[in-house]
Amino acid sequence: MTSRIGKPNTKTDTDLHERLASDGNRHFVMVAGAGSGKTTSLVKALAQIERTQGASLRRNGQQVACITYTEVAVEEIRSDVGNDDLFHVSTIHSFLWSVIKPFQNNLREWVKGRLHEKTAEEQEKIDKPRTRQATKTRAAENIERYRIQLGEIGNVKGFRYGTGSDYTNGVLGHSDILRIGPAFIHDHALMRSVLTQRFPVIFVDESQDSDPAFVEALRRLARETPQGFCLGFFGDPVQKIYMQGAGSIEHEDGWETLEKPENFRCPQAVLRVINRIRAEDDGLEQTRGRHENVNGEDVPVEGTARVLILPADDRRQERLENARRWLAHQDRDRGWLGSEDEEALRLLVLVHRMAAARLGFPSLYSALNDKSSEDLSSGLIDGTAWVVRPFLSYVMPVALARKEKREFEIMRLLRTHSPRFQPKAVAGADTAGFLNALQNDIAELVAMLEPGSGARIGDVVNFLQANNLLELDERYGALIQTFAESEGQVTDPAPENATLRFMQCDASELWGYLKYIEKLSPFATQQGIKGAEFEKVLVVVDDQESRSNAFSYGKYFGVTQLSDTDQAHIDAGRDSVIGRTLRLFYVCCSRALSDLVVIIFAEDTTRMRDAITRKAFFEPDCVSIFDD
Repeated sequence: MTSRIGKPNTKTDTDLHERLASDGNRHFVMVAGAGSGKTTSLVKALAQIERTQGASLRRNGQQVACITYTEVAVEEIRSDVGNDDLFHVSTIHSFLWSVIKPFQNNLREWVKGRLHEKTAEEQEKIDKPRTRQATKTRAAENIERYRIQLGEIGNVKGFRYGTGSDYTNGVLGHSDILRIGPAFIHDHALMRSVLTQRFPVIFVDESQDSDPAFVEALRRLARETPQGFCLGFFGDPVQKIYMQGAGSIEHEDGWETLEKPENFRCPQAVLRVINRIRAEDDGLEQTRGRHENVNGEDVPVEGTARVLILPADDRRQERLENARRWLAHQDRDRGWLGSEDEEALRLLVLVHRMAAARLGFPSLYSALNDKSSEDLSSGLIDGTAWVVRPFLSYVMPVALARKEKREFEIMRLLRTHSPRFQPKAVAGADTAGFLNALQNDIAELVAMLEPGSGARIGDVVNFLQANNLLELDERYGALIQTFAESEGQVTDPAPENATLRFMQCDASELWGYLKYIEKLSPFATQQGIKGAEFEKVLVVVDDQESRSNAFSYGKYFGVTQLSDTDQAHIDAGRDSVIGRTLRLFYVCCSRALSDLVVIIFAEDTTRMRDAITRKAFFEPDCVSIFDD
């Protein structure tokens, strides 16, 4: 365990530890606001379990499951708990696979049912009278492909978990696992019994972003096992910024809700802002704020929180740079101009478009964002979209390792992802010839990704498939064919064109996208920085740059009229553009360790200033129009 364990317990930590040590119902929900040290509370709770129950759990061959949202979070928690095999720390997908993997016959039946579902979905497209002929043709081709797959499923010896779906080769993808796991838990009493016996304690981190079906499956476990099993959710509903997340976890009879109000990150000026924002949601008032040691005394950091309102014209980028120079002069601090130190300054933009233009992936961004599906547009933001995932997890890392002459890393990636390294493929191969051919293919792959190569992303995908370098998601099958048959550049943004437009992008744009996703530039999306913190945060608000209806600062601040649909959602108590934007604004503002500036591009700067002043999030003298 790390130094997190040595930090003083908050009252909430103490209350939780007492509950974990009790004999009765131990299920709980912890609501921990931004900067509260939620991960510290989680790790300390794991340590409490180890101290009080570790010996008996080990004797019984049982584990504590700690499930979180991303691989980054998994590694962070693992770095705290070390290599202790008492703790099973994983993402939701990996956890579910570990549970359902033994049920191979059930998996086979599920795959058959899923193929029938997909066939029905494609038939529905054909039956709609207004469906385009090209869409009907693709749907008919997909139905035939599913029919062939159904005939081959019986020959699959076993299923495994891979990057993308390939049913006839026994590969289940990410989306499959997220469908199968909750359904199996919910529908099969044996599965539930096995799960609670194997994992008598299950903690879910970032519960607000967890899949609703998964959360409901776990809630059923808890309802059926009020004693001898502990289910705990750690999260913050006000930091739920993805539409597909579970949001608030409602507790049931016998559960306890624990609120952790402390904020150890934000200076006092920013703490006042985020409390005023949060007052419009759940009303949790955060306390304390960031402190620092001055001459042996622990004193609060005051910090700054300001709003600059700029004209929304065709000089946006110039005006933004002028505002940064003005801030540097005003504060006598060149940190506002920083572009290298990723921990010092973050420019948070609503969408990728501004960052994409600066970093060189504007076409890639446009393809997967403009009028695309919610899965693709949100997946573009966090790197989980099925079309980009293989590039981020495998293709670009291989190319980077080749450039840096890290041969062992190349081999590790190939062994993990390439079918050419499967035992059957390697057995009996001429080793020298095998490795030489592989080296040549990797060199050609790297060359295709270079600027000026003329290669498009679709050409790279074709190369990967033709040379068996990657096990591709089954959805790439139809996409490769569509790409090959396309004549000319597709420019029309539409849901059905998104992936083809992505395939037609210059392959070299992937480098800029990778740099952005890995946070190697000062730009980040407002949705992509939850959990992070920076000395200076500059939030750029510009609704005109976004073509999504999911967020609207204009509506949130009260300068843009709500639509009938917006009002209907609000009246019905459903999630709305107002709620989503409030939560996003809270997440953005709560990243600052010292200084926060919100830059708003507005058509009517005076009206926007008056609206922000009425909101009263910021002190009146900290809201100003900046027209350089």
